[in-house]
Amino acid sequence: MKNTALITGASGGIGLELAKIHASKGDDLVLVARNQSKLEALKLDLEKRYPVNVLVIAKDLSVPNAAQEVYDETIKRDVQVDYLINNAGFGAFGMFYDTDWEKEHRMIELNITALTQFTKLYLKDMVKRNSGKIMNVASTAAFQPGPTMAIYYATKSYVLHFSEAIANELKDKNISITTLCPGATATGFQSVAEMEESKLVKGKKLPSSKTVAQYGYKAMMKGKTVAIHGFMNRVLANSVRFMPRKMVTTVTRSVQDKA
Repeated sequence: MKNTALITGASGGIGLELAKIHASKGDDLVLVARNQSKLEALKLDLEKRYPVNVLVIAKDLSVPNAAQEVYDETIKRDVQVDYLINNAGFGAFGMFYDTDWEKEHRMIELNITALTQFTKLYLKDMVKRNSGKIMNVASTAAFQPGPTMAIYYATKSYVLHFSEAIANELKDKNISITTLCPGATATGFQSVAEMEESKLVKGKKLPSSKTVAQYGYKAMMKGKTVAIHGFMNRVLANSVRFMPRKMVTTVTRSVQDKA
Protein backbone atom coordinates (compact mmCIF):
# COMPACT_ATOMS: atom_id res chain seq x y z
CA MET A 1 0.00 0.00 0.00
CA LYS A 2 1.32 3.45 -0.95
CA ASN A 3 2.11 6.09 1.62
CA THR A 4 1.00 9.69 1.22
CA ALA A 5 2.98 12.74 2.34
CA LEU A 6 1.35 16.11 2.97
CA ILE A 7 3.87 18.94 2.63
CA THR A 8 3.15 22.59 3.40
CA GLY A 9 5.21 25.32 1.78
CA ALA A 10 5.75 22.93 -1.12
CA SER A 11 6.15 25.47 -3.93
CA GLY A 12 9.80 26.29 -3.22
CA GLY A 13 12.86 25.78 -1.06
CA ILE A 14 13.05 22.84 1.35
CA GLY A 15 9.37 21.95 0.80
CA LEU A 16 9.87 21.63 -2.94
CA GLU A 17 12.90 19.39 -2.46
CA LEU A 18 11.04 17.22 0.06
CA ALA A 19 8.24 16.78 -2.48
CA LYS A 20 10.79 15.54 -5.04
CA ILE A 21 12.32 13.12 -2.53
CA HIS A 22 8.98 11.63 -1.51
CA ALA A 23 7.89 11.29 -5.14
CA SER A 24 11.15 9.52 -5.98
CA LYS A 25 10.37 7.03 -3.19
CA GLY A 26 6.95 6.34 -4.72
CA ASP A 27 4.89 8.28 -2.18
CA ASP A 28 1.71 10.02 -3.26
CA LEU A 29 1.61 13.69 -2.34
CA VAL A 30 -0.64 16.43 -1.04
CA LEU A 31 1.11 19.73 -1.76
CA VAL A 32 -0.03 22.89 0.01
CA ALA A 33 1.11 26.46 -0.68
CA ARG A 34 -0.36 29.80 -1.74
CA ASN A 35 0.87 29.73 -5.35
CA GLN A 36 -1.55 27.64 -7.42
CA SER A 37 0.44 27.89 -10.67
CA LYS A 38 3.69 26.72 -9.06
CA LEU A 39 1.90 23.81 -7.41
CA GLU A 40 0.25 22.77 -10.68
CA ALA A 41 3.59 22.92 -12.51
CA LEU A 42 5.19 20.77 -9.80
CA LYS A 43 2.30 18.30 -9.95
CA LEU A 44 2.73 17.87 -13.72
CA ASP A 45 6.48 17.41 -13.37
CA LEU A 46 6.32 14.85 -10.56
CA GLU A 47 3.49 12.80 -12.08
CA LYS A 48 5.39 12.71 -15.37
CA ARG A 49 8.62 11.51 -13.74
CA TYR A 50 7.26 9.13 -11.11
CA PRO A 51 4.29 6.73 -10.70
CA VAL A 52 2.61 8.93 -8.09
CA ASN A 53 -0.62 10.86 -7.64
CA VAL A 54 -0.32 14.49 -6.56
CA LEU A 55 -3.14 16.53 -5.03
CA VAL A 56 -2.52 20.28 -4.91
CA ILE A 57 -4.33 22.58 -2.50
CA ALA A 58 -3.68 26.29 -2.91
CA LYS A 59 -4.20 27.85 0.50
CA ASP A 60 -2.87 30.78 2.48
CA LEU A 61 -2.08 29.08 5.78
CA SER A 62 -1.68 32.38 7.61
CA VAL A 63 -5.47 32.76 7.45
CA PRO A 64 -7.26 31.42 10.56
CA ASN A 65 -8.61 27.87 10.24
CA ALA A 66 -6.86 27.24 6.91
CA ALA A 67 -5.40 24.00 8.29
CA GLN A 68 -8.91 22.73 9.06
CA GLU A 69 -9.98 23.48 5.49
CA VAL A 70 -7.03 21.52 4.10
CA TYR A 71 -7.79 18.63 6.46
CA ASP A 72 -11.46 18.62 5.43
CA GLU A 73 -10.42 18.50 1.77
CA THR A 74 -8.23 15.44 2.32
CA ILE A 75 -10.99 13.70 4.27
CA LYS A 76 -13.50 14.49 1.50
CA ARG A 77 -11.14 12.93 -1.03
CA ASP A 78 -10.48 9.92 1.23
CA VAL A 79 -6.75 10.67 1.40
CA GLN A 80 -4.89 9.07 4.31
CA VAL A 81 -1.88 11.16 5.31
CA ASP A 82 0.98 8.95 6.51
CA TYR A 83 3.68 11.63 6.60
CA LEU A 84 2.84 15.17 7.68
CA ILE A 85 5.53 17.76 6.96
CA ASN A 86 4.87 21.19 8.43
CA ASN A 87 7.44 23.15 6.44
CA ALA A 88 5.66 26.44 5.63
CA GLY A 89 6.95 29.48 7.47
CA PHE A 90 8.57 32.87 7.04
CA GLY A 91 10.47 35.51 9.02
CA ALA A 92 10.78 39.27 9.35
CA PHE A 93 13.98 41.21 9.94
CA GLY A 94 14.27 44.46 11.90
CA MET A 95 13.80 46.06 15.30
CA PHE A 96 10.52 44.94 16.86
CA TYR A 97 9.40 48.54 17.41
CA ASP A 98 9.89 49.27 13.68
CA THR A 99 8.53 46.12 12.04
CA ASP A 100 5.08 45.67 10.51
CA TRP A 101 2.53 44.09 12.86
CA GLU A 102 0.32 42.72 10.08
CA LYS A 103 3.26 40.77 8.65
CA GLU A 104 4.23 39.54 12.10
CA HIS A 105 0.66 38.51 12.89
CA ARG A 106 0.58 36.43 9.72
CA MET A 107 3.93 34.93 10.71
CA ILE A 108 2.57 33.82 14.07
CA GLU A 109 -0.55 32.36 12.44
CA LEU A 110 1.56 30.42 9.94
CA ASN A 111 4.61 29.41 11.99
CA ILE A 112 2.65 28.50 15.13
CA THR A 113 -1.14 28.25 14.71
CA ALA A 114 -1.34 26.44 11.37
CA LEU A 115 1.47 24.05 12.31
CA THR A 116 -0.19 23.22 15.63
CA GLN A 117 -3.62 22.72 14.09
CA PHE A 118 -2.24 20.49 11.32
CA THR A 119 -0.44 18.40 13.93
CA LYS A 120 -3.57 18.11 16.07
CA LEU A 121 -5.83 17.09 13.18
CA TYR A 122 -3.60 14.51 11.50
CA LEU A 123 -2.07 13.14 14.70
CA LYS A 124 -5.51 12.08 15.95
CA ASP A 125 -5.90 9.92 12.84
CA MET A 126 -2.37 8.54 13.20
CA VAL A 127 -3.05 7.55 16.80
CA LYS A 128 -6.18 5.67 15.73
CA ARG A 129 -4.07 3.73 13.17
CA ASN A 130 -1.02 3.60 15.46
CA SER A 131 1.21 4.62 12.57
CA GLY A 132 2.57 7.77 10.98
CA LYS A 133 5.41 10.26 10.93
CA ILE A 134 5.42 14.03 11.40
CA MET A 135 8.21 16.48 10.64
CA ASN A 136 7.92 20.01 11.95
CA VAL A 137 10.48 22.38 10.46
CA ALA A 138 11.94 24.72 13.08
CA SER A 139 15.41 26.29 12.82
CA THR A 140 18.64 26.72 14.73
CA ALA A 141 16.90 29.97 15.72
CA ALA A 142 14.85 27.82 18.10
CA PHE A 143 17.71 27.52 20.59
CA GLN A 144 18.09 31.18 21.61
CA PRO A 145 16.36 34.58 21.55
CA GLY A 146 16.97 36.53 18.34
CA PRO A 147 17.32 40.30 18.49
CA THR A 148 16.31 41.88 15.14
CA MET A 149 14.17 38.80 14.41
CA ALA A 150 12.51 38.52 17.80
CA ILE A 151 9.17 37.02 16.77
CA TYR A 152 10.61 34.60 14.22
CA TYR A 153 13.05 33.15 16.75
CA ALA A 154 10.27 32.88 19.30
CA THR A 155 7.98 31.04 16.87
CA LYS A 156 10.70 28.50 16.09
CA SER A 157 11.40 27.99 19.79
CA TYR A 158 7.70 27.17 20.15
CA VAL A 159 7.90 24.64 17.31
CA LEU A 160 10.88 22.89 18.92
CA HIS A 161 9.45 22.72 22.44
CA PHE A 162 5.95 21.77 21.28
CA SER A 163 7.27 18.99 19.04
CA GLU A 164 9.61 17.56 21.68
CA ALA A 165 6.76 17.43 24.19
CA ILE A 166 4.42 15.63 21.79
CA ALA A 167 7.23 13.23 20.80
CA ASN A 168 7.50 12.23 24.45
CA GLU A 169 3.73 11.68 24.68
CA LEU A 170 3.98 9.31 21.72
CA LYS A 171 6.99 7.28 22.90
CA ASP A 172 4.86 4.14 23.40
CA LYS A 173 3.19 4.43 20.00
CA ASN A 174 4.33 3.63 16.47
CA ILE A 175 4.38 7.34 15.60
CA SER A 176 7.35 9.68 15.50
CA ILE A 177 7.68 13.47 15.50
CA THR A 178 10.90 14.95 14.15
CA THR A 179 11.89 18.59 14.54
CA LEU A 180 14.18 19.63 11.69
CA CYS A 181 16.43 22.55 12.66
CA PRO A 182 18.36 23.89 9.68
CA GLY A 183 20.66 26.88 9.89
CA ALA A 184 20.65 29.57 7.21
CA THR A 185 19.80 27.82 3.93
CA ALA A 186 19.75 28.92 0.30
CA THR A 187 15.99 29.45 -0.16
CA GLY A 188 13.72 32.42 -0.76
CA PHE A 189 13.47 32.89 3.01
CA GLN A 190 16.05 35.68 3.21
CA SER A 191 14.27 37.74 0.57
CA VAL A 192 10.87 37.44 2.25
CA ALA A 193 12.41 38.28 5.63
CA GLU A 194 14.26 41.25 4.06
CA MET A 195 17.52 40.13 5.63
CA GLU A 196 19.86 39.91 2.62
CA GLU A 197 22.13 42.48 4.29
CA SER A 198 22.41 40.54 7.55
CA LYS A 199 25.90 39.28 8.43
CA LEU A 200 24.29 35.89 8.94
CA VAL A 201 23.79 35.44 5.19
CA LYS A 202 25.52 38.22 3.20
CA GLY A 203 28.47 36.85 1.24
CA LYS A 204 28.05 33.38 2.76
CA LYS A 205 27.86 30.12 0.84
CA LEU A 206 24.75 28.58 2.34
CA PRO A 207 23.71 24.90 2.26
CA SER A 208 21.27 24.09 -0.53
CA SER A 209 17.60 23.32 0.07
CA LYS A 210 18.20 19.89 -1.48
CA THR A 211 20.95 19.05 1.02
CA VAL A 212 18.80 20.09 3.99
CA ALA A 213 15.75 18.24 2.64
CA GLN A 214 17.73 15.02 2.20
CA TYR A 215 19.01 15.29 5.76
CA GLY A 216 15.52 15.99 7.09
CA TYR A 217 13.95 13.10 5.18
CA LYS A 218 16.48 10.61 6.56
CA ALA A 219 16.00 11.95 10.10
CA MET A 220 12.22 11.64 9.83
CA MET A 221 12.37 8.10 8.49
CA LYS A 222 14.67 7.12 11.37
CA GLY A 223 12.26 8.69 13.85
CA LYS A 224 14.87 11.12 15.19
CA THR A 225 13.34 13.61 17.64
CA VAL A 226 15.56 16.64 16.96
CA ALA A 227 17.64 16.91 13.78
CA ILE A 228 20.06 19.85 13.55
CA HIS A 229 21.61 20.13 10.10
CA GLY A 230 25.37 20.79 9.98
CA PHE A 231 28.12 20.02 12.49
CA MET A 232 28.80 23.64 13.48
CA ASN A 233 25.08 24.30 13.82
CA ARG A 234 24.86 21.37 16.25
CA VAL A 235 27.81 22.70 18.25
CA LEU A 236 26.41 26.23 18.43
CA ALA A 237 22.87 25.12 19.24
CA ASN A 238 24.07 23.08 22.18
CA SER A 239 26.67 25.57 23.42
CA VAL A 240 24.08 28.24 24.30
CA ARG A 241 22.98 26.13 27.26
CA PHE A 242 26.29 26.86 28.95
CA MET A 243 26.46 30.61 28.22
CA PRO A 244 25.01 33.45 30.34
CA ARG A 245 21.65 34.52 28.93
CA LYS A 246 22.77 38.11 28.34
CA MET A 247 25.80 36.88 26.40
CA VAL A 248 23.58 34.69 24.21
CA THR A 249 21.46 37.63 23.05
CA THR A 250 24.56 39.81 22.58
CA VAL A 251 26.27 37.23 20.37
CA THR A 252 23.09 36.52 18.40
CA ARG A 253 22.58 40.24 17.80
CA SER A 254 26.16 40.64 16.54
CA VAL A 255 25.65 37.82 14.03
CA GLN A 256 22.23 39.03 12.91
CA ASP A 257 23.03 42.74 12.44
CA LYS A 258 23.45 44.22 9.01
CA ALA A 259 26.88 43.84 7.47
